[in-house]
Amino acid sequence: MGWLNLSMDVQWKQVRGNTPCGPGLVKTLRVAGSAALASSFLLYLSVDSLSIATLVCFMATAGSTIAIDFTLTWRASALTMLVIWTGQDAR
Repeated sequence: MGWLNLSMDVQWKQVRGNTPCGPGLVKTLRVAGSAALASSFLLYLSVDSLSIATLVCFMATAGSTIAIDFTLTWRASALTMLVIWTGQDAR
């Protein structure tokens, strides 16, 4: 959820300041976020049945969304570790 949030301009500016986020990086962040969500759902499926795995996946997604939103509100710079591989300086 962090990568998906950082692919949006407003959240990117909260975390990285005036450092630009190019269209290639936006696409990479969206693909990484989507891949992470899909792989987590597949891991839930490997452990439990479809109905329980779906329920747990939705609950975990909601919980992680709230955690990321609280982090963006109180300490946005903590999410810099999610994009450290871009090689751009933190603000």
